[in-house]
Amino acid sequence: MLEKIEHLIEEKKYFKIKELLITMNEHDIAEILEELPKNELIKVFRLLPKDMAADVFSYLETDTEASIITSLSDTEAVNIINDMAADDAADLIDEMPANVVNKLLNKVDSETRRDINQLLKYPDNSAGSIMTVEYLDFKEYNTIHDAIKKIRREYEETETIETCYVTDKRRKLLGVIKLKDLVIHNEDMTVGEIMDKDVISVNTLMDQEKVASIIKDYDITSIPVVDSENKLVGIITIDDIIDIIEEETTEDIEKMAAILPTEKSYLKLSIFELWKSRIPWLLLLMISATFTGKIIQHYETALASMVILTSFIPMIMDTGGNAGGQASATIIRGLSLNDIEFSDILKVIFKEIRVAILVGITLAIANFGKLLIIDHVTVSVAFVVCITLVLTVCVAKVIGCSLPILAKKIGFDPAVMASPFITTIVDAVSLFIYFSIAVKLLGI
Repeated sequence: MLEKIEHLIEEKKYFKIKELLITMNEHDIAEILEELPKNELIKVFRLLPKDMAADVFSYLETDTEASIITSLSDTEAVNIINDMAADDAADLIDEMPANVVNKLLNKVDSETRRDINQLLKYPDNSAGSIMTVEYLDFKEYNTIHDAIKKIRREYEETETIETCYVTDKRRKLLGVIKLKDLVIHNEDMTVGEIMDKDVISVNTLMDQEKVASIIKDYDITSIPVVDSENKLVGIITIDDIIDIIEEETTEDIEKMAAILPTEKSYLKLSIFELWKSRIPWLLLLMISATFTGKIIQHYETALASMVILTSFIPMIMDTGGNAGGQASATIIRGLSLNDIEFSDILKVIFKEIRVAILVGITLAIANFGKLLIIDHVTVSVAFVVCITLVLTVCVAKVIGCSLPILAKKIGFDPAVMASPFITTIVDAVSLFIYFSIAVKLLGI
């Protein structure tokens, strides 16, 4: 479809492009627009009917949205912002230059401006910053007949009608009510009679990752957001949660690879931005690796008297790093899913030690045969290498499982304590173990 539209653009058949776009899904149109050069993107976007433009716009990347808004006339830009969901509009406004923001906010309708300003005042990544203020709520004395009339009147302006909320005169949250409950009960009954008073809600300042966890745990599609006085100020729906999970997972993967998190996709990052996200941790890890070099220098005499020991250093260090990385990846995932708490640390360490013993013995047995048959080393050297392997795997597993838990306890992101960081620590420890055993058992 992209090639077809590009061909029509080359032939300047814009009327046919418009006919084609009208038949397409808004998400598919957004994907095509993302692939077009900026000048062509603006032309094609302007072909969209007014009622489709805002829907397509909400599927675009934030920087693409900002680019389009700054290229449109003030009237066109204001129309799109007025038709956008308030949370999406707030995300867009947050990315734009201050002078453009002021100009647009002065021209959008007062209700939209109020909703956007309300969302912008909350901290980044908080429930308040991702909620939408477009929801349906009733008073407990409203009849079901009146509630259904309100739904019919306002459904186009709300994020969802499947779940509605009940508040008192001061907007304090009293209960929640499902659309199916309104449909199946007598219209003369009041909303208060059939509402569910056991409401699961979140505070405006709660971290978005915690919100996602609550929605997953309770298997719900939306959740109300309340302020410090338990007044209903917005809702968070499942589509926002999917975006959060994707964002948080990407951030964790980047941290586990020793990369500073970025909000842009890879192809939209410049070389300088990629350098900036990678170099801090590489510098830190390089400096940290100095300890490994110091250990080798300390045992330089021992190595000189038995050079064969040097050839097994990479294997021991790699095995230790891999063993620690496996443990850390498992524990980091468990922490992110709230399967593991700090109180479980001793239980986790005990389990990993038992796993490490089994893994270490298996590797040692396989390696012992390889050292004697293929490498033709002496039994004493093979014994030193294999004992080192067992101890290194045990230490690596303990470090790999405990550091992420400790990091979370003191307020750091556990993902930081992933393979690159743990490998650097384990490298130094494994060398110290290796040379200490060699000196003791081989008398060098």
